[in-house]
Amino acid sequence: MDAGGQGTTATRLRASGSVFAEEEAEVLRAAARDADELEAMTRRREAGEFLEQVVGEVEVMGERLVVAPGVFVPRQRTALLIGEAVREARARRAPRVLEMCAGAAPVAALVARSVPGARVHAADVDDAALAVARQNLPAGAVLHLGDGWAALPPGERFDVIAAVPPYVPRDRLALMPREAREHEPTAALLGGEDGLDHVRTLFAGAADRLARRGVLLLELHHGQCRAAAEVARATGRLGAVDQVLGADDGTAVLRVRDPAGNLIPIQQPAD
Repeated sequence: MDAGGQGTTATRLRASGSVFAEEEAEVLRAAARDADELEAMTRRREAGEFLEQVVGEVEVMGERLVVAPGVFVPRQRTALLIGEAVREARARRAPRVLEMCAGAAPVAALVARSVPGARVHAADVDDAALAVARQNLPAGAVLHLGDGWAALPPGERFDVIAAVPPYVPRDRLALMPREAREHEPTAALLGGEDGLDHVRTLFAGAADRLARRGVLLLELHHGQCRAAAEVARATGRLGAVDQVLGADDGTAVLRVRDPAGNLIPIQQPAD
C-alpha cells in the first residue's frame, strides 16, 4: 500500500524536506488502515505536522504514549528527566508524584508504569493537553487544570515534582524546527526573554508543594542551569541544587531539594 498517484510516500516525504523519508514512510504505511488514510497522513506530514501527531502516538523509553494535534509532543531527550523521576520515586514508599506543565504527561505516565504504588498527578493550563494526558495515565491518576501552582488544591504536597517547563528564549523561537513553530502551541515552547519565566514561577512556589525530603526536577538546556540554580537559591526556601547532564550535552535536569533533602550533589552547576 502506498500513497499512489503522486509518487511514492518516501519520495514525497523526501521532497517535502524529511531527512528520514524511508523510515517515516514505513511508519505511515503501518499506521494507515487503507490507501485513502495513507494519502491523508502523507499530506499532513508533507505540510509539516509532526509524524507523531499524524499517527497519534510516540514511543518514549519503550513505552507508547498517545499524542494529538495541537499538543506538545514529548521529546526523546525527556528520557533523562523521566529516568530521574523514576529513580526518585522508587526510593520512596507509595510516592506522590506530580508532573507540572504536563502536556501529554510522559513523566507521570512512565512513573505510573514503572513504580508500583506511585500515586501520580498531572497539571496543565490547557484542557486539550490534559485530555491527551488522561489517555496516557492510569485510572487512578488525578488531573489538575489551571495556571501554575494555582491548579492544585491548597496544601497538597508531593514527594517528586517533575516538569518540562517552556524554556525556549524568545529570540530562539525562529530557529526552532518548522513543525514545532507551526504545530505546537507557542505557549508550550516559550519561556520569556531568557527562557526562565516558568522556572521562576515553579521555584517561587515549590517549597509549599514539596513534601519533607521532596525533590523538584526540571528539564532545561544545560546552558540555563547556572542561572536557574541561582534563582532557586535566591528563594531562600529551597535546599541543595545540582544538575544531571544528558548524553547530548544539551539537555540537563536541574534537581532541587526541599531544605531537609540532604542531597549529595552528583554535579554542581558549572561556573
